[in-house]
Amino acid sequence: MSTTEAEAPPFHALSVTDTLAVEHVEPRSGLSDSEVAARRATYGPNRLAGSRKESWWRAFGRQYADPMQIVLLCAGIGSLYPLRQLGTGLLLLLLTLFNAALGMRQEGKAAAAVSALQKMMIVKAKVRRDAQLTEVAAEDLVPGDVVLVEAGDLVPADGRLVRSTGLEIDESALTGESVPVAKDAESLAGTEAALGDRVDMVYMNTNVTRGTAEFVVTATGMATEVGHISGMLQTAQDAETPLTRQLSRLTNQILIVAGVALALSIALNLSRGNPFNVVFLAAVAFAVSAIPTGLPAVVTTILSMGTQLLARSNAIVKRLRSTETLGSTSAVNSDKTGTLTLNQMTAVELAIPGRRYAVSGSGYGIEGDIRHAAGQPDVPLEPFLLPMALAGDAVVRDGELIGDPTEGALVVLAEKGHVDVVSTRQRYPRLAEVPFDAAYKLMATFHRMTDDAGTDVVRAYVKGAPDQLLARAATVLWPGLTPNPLDDELRGRYLAENERLAAQGLRVMATARKDFPAAGFDPQAALLETLDELTLLALVGIVDPPRPQAKAAIATAKAAGMRVRMITGDHAVTAAAIAGQLGIEGRAITGAEFGAMSDEQLSRDIDDIGVIARVTPEHKVRLVEILQRKGHIVAMTGDGVNDAPALKRADIGIAMGITGTEVSKEAAAMILTDDDFATIVKAVEIGRALYDNLKRYVQFQMGALIGFIATFLGASIFNIAAGVPFLPLQTLWVNFTTQVFQAIGLGYGKQDADLMRRPPRRSGEPLLPGRTLLWLAFVGLVLGAVTLAVIAWAGPAHGTDVARTMGLTTFSLLNLALSVTVRSDVRSVFTLETFDDRRFLVTSGMSVIATIIATELGLLQRMLHTVSLNLTQWLVCVVAALSVIVVTEVRKLVLRHRHPVTAGAMTPATDTAPDTAAAG
Repeated sequence: MSTTEAEAPPFHALSVTDTLAVEHVEPRSGLSDSEVAARRATYGPNRLAGSRKESWWRAFGRQYADPMQIVLLCAGIGSLYPLRQLGTGLLLLLLTLFNAALGMRQEGKAAAAVSALQKMMIVKAKVRRDAQLTEVAAEDLVPGDVVLVEAGDLVPADGRLVRSTGLEIDESALTGESVPVAKDAESLAGTEAALGDRVDMVYMNTNVTRGTAEFVVTATGMATEVGHISGMLQTAQDAETPLTRQLSRLTNQILIVAGVALALSIALNLSRGNPFNVVFLAAVAFAVSAIPTGLPAVVTTILSMGTQLLARSNAIVKRLRSTETLGSTSAVNSDKTGTLTLNQMTAVELAIPGRRYAVSGSGYGIEGDIRHAAGQPDVPLEPFLLPMALAGDAVVRDGELIGDPTEGALVVLAEKGHVDVVSTRQRYPRLAEVPFDAAYKLMATFHRMTDDAGTDVVRAYVKGAPDQLLARAATVLWPGLTPNPLDDELRGRYLAENERLAAQGLRVMATARKDFPAAGFDPQAALLETLDELTLLALVGIVDPPRPQAKAAIATAKAAGMRVRMITGDHAVTAAAIAGQLGIEGRAITGAEFGAMSDEQLSRDIDDIGVIARVTPEHKVRLVEILQRKGHIVAMTGDGVNDAPALKRADIGIAMGITGTEVSKEAAAMILTDDDFATIVKAVEIGRALYDNLKRYVQFQMGALIGFIATFLGASIFNIAAGVPFLPLQTLWVNFTTQVFQAIGLGYGKQDADLMRRPPRRSGEPLLPGRTLLWLAFVGLVLGAVTLAVIAWAGPAHGTDVARTMGLTTFSLLNLALSVTVRSDVRSVFTLETFDDRRFLVTSGMSVIATIIATELGLLQRMLHTVSLNLTQWLVCVVAALSVIVVTEVRKLVLRHRHPVTAGAMTPATDTAPDTAAAG
């Protein structure tokens, strides 16, 4: 087992001495082998625990808790015994197996997310045991082990620093902070320090970008910070999508109505003295007809096609029903680093005494310029740019960075100023250096060169924190390249310039230089002590720039009624500045302020908050839950390990495909293959179109289901066809031919042109409003009445088989006519627009063919117990089917007359919008 977080002391608030005492270890010798064995028995291996996996048979059996499955299962068993209808019974049982298989495919991804976390474990770690330095498997580490790391290593466990030299660690995957964090063993973090501010700690699976360090392990496995996130993923449940909730509610309502009607039908048939076999046959056929047996298959098919459209738009959806969720999204919580920004540090402003320069271009490409305001004389910038090229180790090649991101920004700045970094470093090789350290916050390199007087000197180029360089400075290099004494006025101007850049959310780096006589220079001397009397050179404002498309995408999201918030591990000032550039509205608060607010206060104030900085994974999950309680459908974007729990909890979790960690990709429901925030907006548009089309399908499905119920109940009441208007297999034939074909045609119609100018629908908005449901109930009654009228007319004249065949044909054609009418609330079917959707025409043709072969194909005649119809009988069926068009055309005429202005708006703009598939 592992020490829980509650049991562990706050090591970041303990001194090195106290930490070593708590862990009972001496850093020079480390733990003994016997002590390691004892601690491993106590704490377990240094790996993340997998979630308990549900057996496949339990998962499969759980699918049969669905009411539809129970009804189908009972009907299938009843068909086998006592009816002994082998074909019907087997088909119904196979249908339940098909639905169960579909359900299992929709299960959650928590186990996969934890598996991805386990894959992040490094293979080896350098550890001191029994006074010997050795390499061991990372999972063999225990609390108290003394571990050594250097640049390029992954940290193998959580630990308290014992010693560090120039240590910087990229913690962006864990905290979201965009730049590496300088670490210092001697800097004691406060008890309440946020994770990103604990500079005396290191954390598992973060990257060492610079320096070396030695630390004592304080937590392993599930007790680490990344293990804590793993635990959150295991307990997180996949959020039920709005469509799932709506369809479940609708299905239950249908089953209640159908159950009452079925009971009434059985009672009526039994009261007439009908044989039990006949009554039971009618009950099975009624049950099959009254539940939406084709609903899971049709919804899955439509959503699967939607995922293909999204994939062509660079969005991979892993869970089918999340496709629809996109369309109702009303709140987007976006990670900043790598999502709204490039995650490539870029110098955007250069300030030298008396001059300011704007720097164009972004990222690690060297395309760009250094521009000054008009009216200022040209100043040679090379003396001010040389520290950018020489005082660092980063290499930028073909837009790719090797090394520290901040140094990379300075290297690119030098290149934009026409300083070739590679040849400059070759011409002025490094003689010595003072490596960066968090204690003095600077780095210096020493190079032999000639000063302005032609004298050989060793010049130190220094870069670091502006306040540190100012404290060591004596002069300022003026644009005339002459050093001016650093008086109070220049000091004030320097500080004001630093504050101006910092207020814009920029990370400010300062540069300076100092010359030493070449003769007698000792590279082995205590060079840090000689770095005084510096000459200040420049201030550089650096930022992780916004993605070019992000601002426009946020504006489009706003027009579509979606609120975008920025969630980041960066500092509040930086986050607020980026948010202002992107057009994100609302004030910026810190994670500490957010955490201190009660749920009631957050519910009141959340609409005024646009940025939350220095957040923890718990803060992100809480924000999602607060917005969900306010009725929002929440999308959460992110790319780091720290984003995974919130991605899991959100209605739609969106991970970055390029920069995202495997953990975030596994936890999310959607992955952006281009990491472009704008792709989210395109995905929302596709999701909205999909929901509109699904809504049309559900209207059609409800009308048809009510028609089925009305037909069977009416047959029992009026004793038509012995209470059995259709046999079970005839019912299934209509379900899986005409209804499925027309559902696909409706589900992929053309999208409305004003989709992205509408507000998102409310999470509680019914799929079918009450007024629409009443209308569909009336249409269903029309379907039932017309079908029964045809059967009642044909029965005495032609016999039961012909009557049922004519009834089946009439009902199929009524379904086809109904699907044509629901494409628009107000537009008449007698327009050219009725024929402008090629896919709908194809599926309608397939329905016609299915209706014909059901009566004319010998094999189907034997299976369905149908017979061939003559021309007169066909004409009766066709004319009867037109009745639903007459009824709906009267309603549309009234609506157009009552609302002449909105009628045009209500007419689907599908008439002018491009085909959804083509747009994708």
